[in-house]
Formats: sequence, C-alpha cells, structure tokens
Amino acid sequence: MSKPLQSRLAEEVGKRRTFAIISHPDAGKTTLTEKLLLFGGAIRLAGTVKGRKAAKFATSDWMEIEKQRGISVTSSVMQFDYKGHRVNILDTPGHQDFSEDTYRTLTAADSAVMIIDSAKGVEAQTKKLFQVCRMRGIPIFTFINKLDREGRDPFDLLEEIEQVLGIRSHPMNWPIGMGKQLCGIYDRHKQQVELFDENDTEKIEVTEVSGYDDPKIRKMAGEHLHDQVQQELELLDVAGDDFDFEKVRQGELTPVFFGSAVNNFGVQTFLENFLTLAPTPTARKSNEGEVEPTETKFSGYIFKIQANMNPAHRDRVAFLRIVSGKFERGISVYHARSNKTMKLSQPQQFLAQDRDIVEEAFPGDIIGLFDPGVFRIGDTLAEDRSLAFDELPTFSPELFCKVTVKNALKHKQYQKGIDQLTDEGTIQVFKTPHFEDVILGVVGQLQFEVFDYRMKHEYGVDIQMQRLNYQFARWLVGDVDPNKFRINSTVVLDKNQNYVALFENEYAMRSSMEKFPDIQFLETAP
Repeated sequence: MSKPLQSRLAEEVGKRRTFAIISHPDAGKTTLTEKLLLFGGAIRLAGTVKGRKAAKFATSDWMEIEKQRGISVTSSVMQFDYKGHRVNILDTPGHQDFSEDTYRTLTAADSAVMIIDSAKGVEAQTKKLFQVCRMRGIPIFTFINKLDREGRDPFDLLEEIEQVLGIRSHPMNWPIGMGKQLCGIYDRHKQQVELFDENDTEKIEVTEVSGYDDPKIRKMAGEHLHDQVQQELELLDVAGDDFDFEKVRQGELTPVFFGSAVNNFGVQTFLENFLTLAPTPTARKSNEGEVEPTETKFSGYIFKIQANMNPAHRDRVAFLRIVSGKFERGISVYHARSNKTMKLSQPQQFLAQDRDIVEEAFPGDIIGLFDPGVFRIGDTLAEDRSLAFDELPTFSPELFCKVTVKNALKHKQYQKGIDQLTDEGTIQVFKTPHFEDVILGVVGQLQFEVFDYRMKHEYGVDIQMQRLNYQFARWLVGDVDPNKFRINSTVVLDKNQNYVALFENEYAMRSSMEKFPDIQFLETAP
C-alpha cells in the first residue's frame, strides 16, 4: 500500500472524536447535543423538546412518537466539523426502557459524556449506563448541567460521583454562584472567568484573571460570593484529585465541567476542552487480535439497524462504525455472516433524519448503509475475508407478552414488521416449539408501547398484546429436552433456534438449575 494512504489515515484519525452522550431522562442531554451542533454550524436554530405546540422539535428526536412524548427512544448519529476536528456524536435513548440500544451504541463510541442534573445528582439510569462505560474502559467526561437553577452543593455532587459511580473526579472549572446568584464559572487551568448573562446567551464573555483571588472576581461576583468561591477552590487545590491525563484515558478519572446547556453557558468551554482531551478512534477486538484504525484494509461493524427513518420511502438503514482503513463509495466488502461480497454504493452520513451521500469516510466515522434486509446487529464488513469483530452484547429481557395480529389478512405485513423490528434490536422475539406462538421480550414497558405504535403507523397492522408473568429468560446450552422443563418454566426458541427457558420467579429458575446441573443457563445468547 502506498505511503500517502497511511499518512492520510493517521491524519484523518487524528482529527476524529466519536463519543456517546449518556444521562438520566430530563438531565438535558438533547439540549446539550443541540448546542454542540450549533457551535459546529450544523444547525442554525436549536429546537426545543418540550415545546410541543411549536413546529420545531429536537434535531436528534426525529421519530413521531419521540416528538409526542419529548423523549429520545432511538440512538441518533450526528456529525459536524469544529476547529479542525471531525466530531461524531452518538445520541442515546434517555429512557431506561431503551438501555439495550444504548449499550450497543456505546460499543461504537471511543468516549462518553455523562450529563448530570445539578439538582438531582447521580440518578439510577446514569449509574446503569456508567457501568457499561466502565466495563469497556472508555474515558468519561462529566457535564454538570442546569447551573442556572438552584442545585446541590458542588462538593456533594463530586462526592456522589465518586461514591456511587466509583470514579475519581477533577473539576476543570468551578461555579461562581448557582441559580439566581449564578455569576459565572472559573476555569482552573486557563485562569479565566466566563460570565453568565441570562439575557444574552449568544455572546460568550471571558475575562482573564491572575487566579481565583483576583480582585476582578470580587468586583464581578460581590464580596460574599467571592469569599465563598475562594474558600472552595483553596480546598479543591489541597484535597481534590490532581489532573492526570493517563487516568482520564484509562477511565479512572473524570474531568468535570459545570454549565447550563439551555443558556449556552459553559458549553463551548466544555467542547474545546473535550476535543483536546478525548481520545482519537481506538482499536477494536476481533478474531485476529486488535484491529488498529491506521490499518490500511477497510473494516467495520454494524451496531444499529433502523427501519423507516424516511417514512415516505419505508427504508431500512444499518449503521456501520468504521474501524480501519479508508471507506470509499462503491467499495466491495466481504459480509462474513452470509459469506458474500457486496458493493456499498449508497453510503450516507447523518444529522439525525437528514442525510447526505458519502464519498469517503475514515475510522471513527459512522455511516448509514441502505439495508434490503441482509444485515444484522454485530455483522462484520471487511476487505479481509477472515476478519470478524467480537459479538455485541445482547441482554436478557425482563418483560414478556404474547402477540397476535387482529386481522389475519394482514399477516404478511405483521411478519415483516416483527422481522424488521427484531433486526433493529427494538424487541426480542421467541416462538413456542410446537404451536409457534409469538412471544416478545423487552427490557422496559415503553418498548411494548413503541412496538405497538410502530406496527400500526409504519406497517398498518393492529396487534393484540397479552402480558405474561415471566420475569427471567435464560439461554440453555447442553443436551436440552424441552418437555422436561415444563414443570418450572416454558421453553421457547429464539430467532437463531436456540432454546430459551422463561421463568416466572427466581425460585423456579434456581430449581431448574439444580435439577439440570449439566445444562448451562446463560443470561445472554450463546
């Protein structure tokens, strides 16, 4: 391979930052995403998720049900350029019922931005998503949001991050006041103050100071507030964690930024620091060891499939994370699972629902591929025929229902809807071995509602759902006779014809495990 390609790869990889934004619902994730897009010139006017009467909605929330509810239920992908960097944002579902989609999206990110509401602190969903980031060992950056409202003491918030999440923290900046008293934020590394002006969120006014004891701060903030901030920063200097770049990279220390996304306050400071500190695209594990982004042979994997992104065309898009090499429109790649070579002729890049045809892309970029029904989540696409990336995690569902179509004449559309939504990872589908009853499994109740809504509006099918009392699903590995499991469970088949036992309670599950010691009971598909 020619040297110019290798040096171009290194240059392009160095520009890229691909990260996921995680948070509890209502912490301000979609608002922060939009403000970042504003800075990148990707959108001219940030929408509002809550303004349901207005015609504008959040850029990343494009599905109709999301607009109605004001929540994100699918992961959107957005790309923009900022000061020599190519930024790929993976906006994840904020609702806990869609945590499975978020887990898979995190496999395509090289770092994560965790948003915390200054009044609420670390919430349940944040904790759950954070653990996945820790499992993957990716750097985590924290944005403590809603500083313009009365919130908790910043030290309490830092302590909670360390106690609940088990990660050390280093505040990169520090609030001068909060809520009605908010005056600005002090940048600990650049020694400057960004002033807060709720009447002018477009203008960012920064004042250079000699340190946190500079009289200029006293003049801006008043005597009481300046004394308080001075004491807090003195304490941080003595008792707080030092900034350690290597610990940030290892996911052991989180840089913390304070701000107010809705007021555009502290967002640009955060973005510029993040782009300096966040990692460039990293290697991914495969059957042939780690694949480095600067390897010249093209490779990537599908981490998400989304049907009907454009309701007018009823299309399906598979999202591909590029791992190595240069992608060019029309490239021929090997699809490992189907053992076929295919040409990628209509690659697209996204700003949520809007898309452009891609002529070339590089490691770290996310591209959309038109999917005629051949792709599945976790598929490897590569020039090297022997390469296969590690499988993406699947999670054991906790809620189940039996589903039937109300109008038998609509069976074909019903089957198409179930197949496509299964491939997307929206639901997991099981069938009883003899009667072929269809049982859906999900992580959260809202997934059932979205499934029902999408079947009706995208496939024109009315369905009936009957809740079942099962709480646990375990994949069975070994010499399985489904008839012997009937006493404590129901045995069904997943889409790959693996046996899965469904249990109503933990006691029934434990009893089966004791009764069949030679069989493995797995929480995820083998």
